[in-house]
Amino acid sequence: MTEAFADITAWYFEHINYLTITLLMIIESSFIPFPSEVIIPPAAYKAAAGELNIFLVVFFATLGALLGALFNYYFALWLGRSVIYSLANTRLARMFIIQPSSIRKAEDYFIRHGKSSTFIGRLIPAIRQLISIPAGLARMPLKSFIIYTTAGALLWNIILATLGYYFPEELMERYYHEINIAMITAGILFVAYLVYQGVFGKTVKNVIPE
Repeated sequence: MTEAFADITAWYFEHINYLTITLLMIIESSFIPFPSEVIIPPAAYKAAAGELNIFLVVFFATLGALLGALFNYYFALWLGRSVIYSLANTRLARMFIIQPSSIRKAEDYFIRHGKSSTFIGRLIPAIRQLISIPAGLARMPLKSFIIYTTAGALLWNIILATLGYYFPEELMERYYHEINIAMITAGILFVAYLVYQGVFGKTVKNVIPE
């Protein structure tokens, strides 16, 4: 798996364009663990050098993230909860670092935070790729799913693109942990805002069908 990741990364660095950004972000946003931190900052660096447009980098990265999330959403919607958990127990799923516990973690997060979890979850490592699965299991309205997913992915992509555009890659790697903390803090503040505005309404208990 590590060797395949290295090969894909090396190939991407030699073929960075809007199509490859979109394709790899589709992969990153599905259940295949390929980090957006490897995709967007190098593309933004090329934009800073005048080889790409920074706004199009963010646009296509967000488009890819949405398409990958929609795959997970419909995958879970069509198969259902029992099948999803059964697949998570297979050897192939473990190769992609997918386990029932990780899906349960995303599911519990969705139940606690409702619709806003599709926004906040896009900003949190280990939740980002899987948060679309419980949304599909819960049959979250497609329009709301697209809006919240796009907003969260857009914010994350803007931050990564800004780092790649203005800062050397070494600095980005050095401060990645602090960036994640900032993203989690932003997510908590967003939840507090939603609660204050009364967006949650009723509790989301039992939203996941058995």
